[in-house]
Amino acid sequence: MPNTRSSTKSTSAGKYDGFTEEERAAMKERAQELKATARRDARSAKARADGDAEVRAKIAEMPEADRVLAERIHEIVAANAPDLAPKTWYGMPAYARDGKVVCFFQSAEKFKTRYATLGFSDLARLDDGALWATSFALTELGAAEEARIAALVAEAVS
Repeated sequence: MPNTRSSTKSTSAGKYDGFTEEERAAMKERAQELKATARRDARSAKARADGDAEVRAKIAEMPEADRVLAERIHEIVAANAPDLAPKTWYGMPAYARDGKVVCFFQSAEKFKTRYATLGFSDLARLDDGALWATSFALTELGAAEEARIAALVAEAVS
């Protein structure tokens, strides 16, 4: 019987065409997050405090440009959606309702992209007709951007 399994390796250049090192590292972080979450009640005050501490620790590890953005996003989410619990998600700051991520920050450095991203899951109530944005590129935050993010976060949890 012939082998019908396909290989995940590229044969043209001999390079692996699967997940990048950054993606594999993020998946490992996610597995650790799931183990830690399984050990605690997501709705408890201690879990919320632990989640906040984990998010702040991840933010502190970021390069300055990403750290400044992530710190401000953290403050904006806390002020405009206090019912969302901070947690890490694939090693990045995220904010969840009942354990399910509603929005998240992804640093530019994490996946070696030219800009950081503020993203929203399908649980965010941002629907606007048949087409709407679910992620936003961030390079800097001024008053206008902060106001837009605050409005998006408030709408996402409405």
